[in-house]
Amino acid sequence: MNIIWLGHGSWRIEIEDQILLIDPWVTDNPMMPDDKVDAALDGATHIIVTHGHFDHSHDIVDISKSRDLPVSAIFELAAYLHSQGAKEGHGWNKGGTIPLGKATATLVPASHSSSLVIDGRGAYMGAECGVILKGEGHTIYLSGDTTIMADMEWIGDYYKPDIGILSAGGYYTMDMEATAYAAKRYFNFDTLIPGHYRTFPALEQSAEKLAAALPDVNVIEPEVLTPITF
Repeated sequence: MNIIWLGHGSWRIEIEDQILLIDPWVTDNPMMPDDKVDAALDGATHIIVTHGHFDHSHDIVDISKSRDLPVSAIFELAAYLHSQGAKEGHGWNKGGTIPLGKATATLVPASHSSSLVIDGRGAYMGAECGVILKGEGHTIYLSGDTTIMADMEWIGDYYKPDIGILSAGGYYTMDMEATAYAAKRYFNFDTLIPGHYRTFPALEQSAEKLAAALPDVNVIEPEVLTPITF
């Protein structure tokens, strides 16, 4: 299994017989070189979108159309993306689980917001979500954009993820200090990978604080397009 950062809050997860793109933002993403976009998307089998903000959904329709990839997201967001020409996947909701080949994906709550600006006005795109992925003997909790929330208690207790991919850049989401607090209080991760950082000056640029606060967890600072292999 490989977890590959595409910069910001975008991920490529190679799990079981699937290559999943989670919130793939590859156009105008300051962390994604233009000449690496094809490599980032090559061989993908499915797209999952956690919420509607542009830095998570902007490229979805174009990627889906050009590569014939099904798109799955919470019901309202999926309905909108499918209406714009994205290939239909699942429009499901929190607590629901979908099969993705030999892997599964479950939507769980996040605490953020979710909208798209259409014709100059904000449009509701359903609730923001995190995702639980299961396959190859691992359970991954990908938080999506979120702050600390009480729901993390039951997510950690019920799903028991061994790998966490948590938004940690601050300003729009938890910062490193808050992410460390959440990991200590609610989860028992073997491995923790921070995301949604380093992209803009307003975001945290290093995960040193996170690693220092979690000496018993393997905190891995991802590098764009460099596989983290399990």
